[in-house]
Amino acid sequence: MKVEVVAHDPKWRGKFDDESKRVALTLGENLVAIHHIGSTAIPHIYAKPIIDLLVEVENIAKVDDCSLGMEALGYEVMGEFGIPGRRFFRKDNETGTRTHHIHTFAARSSEVERHLAFRDYMIANPEDAHKYSELKCKLAKQYPNDIIGYMDGKDGFIKEIERKAFDTA
Repeated sequence: MKVEVVAHDPKWRGKFDDESKRVALTLGENLVAIHHIGSTAIPHIYAKPIIDLLVEVENIAKVDDCSLGMEALGYEVMGEFGIPGRRFFRKDNETGTRTHHIHTFAARSSEVERHLAFRDYMIANPEDAHKYSELKCKLAKQYPNDIIGYMDGKDGFIKEIERKAFDTA
């Protein structure tokens, strides 16, 4: 997978809003909340142009009953995909470019708290957000065709920010 980061696009918020409405209809009454997470949710920083949705549900197992509906929206159903208790979906556009990720967890889980704490900290601390943006640009140049190398390169910084986020909460 090609690793590309681009300048923040104000249209990302609208894309999140549009997609969250479609996902909400598909998940129905099990849905608790849908949050915009990831770098596209943080103003003024570079990001991979993939909209990340964090979905909270009452019953994670009931999400499996919605697989056909998610496929009808264009998503690939990935199951837990390496994180116990998660349901992960990914979507590509007609040219095969990744456009959306959905991370679904039981409401109020530690994973939900972690993702929201990171996002909220970065929005409230633009200096750290700028450092993260610079790191992402550097890593994208260093690992243009290695998503694992890119992700591994961000891991230490993300963990440091998560610690700061929970220390200030």
